[in-house]
Amino acid sequence: MKKAHQVVERSRECLASLGKIESRTQFGGYALAVEQVVFALINEDELYLRASEALREYVVKCPLETLVFRKRGIPVNLNYFKVDEALWCNAERLIALSASSLQTAQSELQSRHTSVRLKDLPNLSLRMELMLREVGICTVKHLCETGAKQCWLKLKAINQHVGLNTLLALQGAISGHHHAALPQAVKAELSEWYQNTVKHTLNTESSGH
Repeated sequence: MKKAHQVVERSRECLASLGKIESRTQFGGYALAVEQVVFALINEDELYLRASEALREYVVKCPLETLVFRKRGIPVNLNYFKVDEALWCNAERLIALSASSLQTAQSELQSRHTSVRLKDLPNLSLRMELMLREVGICTVKHLCETGAKQCWLKLKAINQHVGLNTLLALQGAISGHHHAALPQAVKAELSEWYQNTVKHTLNTESSGH
């Protein structure tokens, strides 16, 4: 695992121009993302870039291995290409191809957001979709732009029964996680915000009486 961390740090240093690169565990390795959009994976201490048009053109001239993931013992080729030593040594080309991978991932995410309904997201039901519509959140894009906290505040204004689980569900819907699978740091931060918000609301109500 120590070597994997080194690859994460190396990737962050080399690709810093793409923006703040976040990492989270995935498939026994790591997923690299910018603003929660995954564009690369690290598996067995190797960096793999998400397929893009520019990357496919590069692979025609300089073949790269694809990432193979075993599902129930059956090998499945994922749409990611391994960064070999020659590409690591060509910083300018590596950054350009990584930017292309990120742009492709962003475009695909945007496309999904325009066609997917709120109820189709993780943790959200038809009832939640109707509640969100009631407060003016009608699309996945609007949900993501508004953010989990502001959406929760809007829901709280019309339904006093929404609690921490709703906040976590909204965040999971935005980031593509089941609420139970949210990173611990995210859950802790949201829980603290929730407690402070509820406390502030109670204090405001009590002082108003």
